[in-house]
Amino acid sequence: MADLQFPVTLRWSGTGRDGEGRLEIAGQTLTYSAPDQMGGKGVGASPEDFLISAVASCYSATLFGLLKKRELPVSEVRIAAEGTVTGYPLQSKFARLQVSPTIAGGDPARQAEYESSALDARNRCFIGKTIAGNVEYTVGRVEVQSS
Repeated sequence: MADLQFPVTLRWSGTGRDGEGRLEIAGQTLTYSAPDQMGGKGVGASPEDFLISAVASCYSATLFGLLKKRELPVSEVRIAAEGTVTGYPLQSKFARLQVSPTIAGGDPARQAEYESSALDARNRCFIGKTIAGNVEYTVGRVEVQSS
C-alpha cells in the first residue's frame, strides 16, 4: 500500500475576519475568506465551504460507483449539502453536515435500494470517515428521478 501526498499552497493576508486568502490547487487559484455570516469579508469560498465540498464530492463519487456496482440505474448523482456551525461566536464548532442526493436516470420503484446505497456510501467515503466522531454526518432525503 502506498502513501499518497496531496500538496496545496495557500497565502493569507490580513488579520482574522478582515483577511483574505488564495488557495492554489490543481492549477487553479481560489479565493477564500471568513464567511460574511461570521463577520468576515465573504469573498470567495470559506473554510466551511471547503470542508463541506470535500466531504460531498467524495460522497458523490462513492455513491455513483456503489450504484453502478449494485447495478442500479443512474446517469448522474447530484448532491445538496449543508453544514451547520453551532455555538458561534464564542464556542464555534462545525457540528453537522448533511448530504441529500438526487439520483438522475434512476428507477423510482427501487427507492429502498437507493436509500440503502446512499447510507452505505456515507460510511465508505474515506473523506467522510475523517469527520466521523467529530461531526454529525447524515444522509437527508434521497430523491430518485427516472430518465
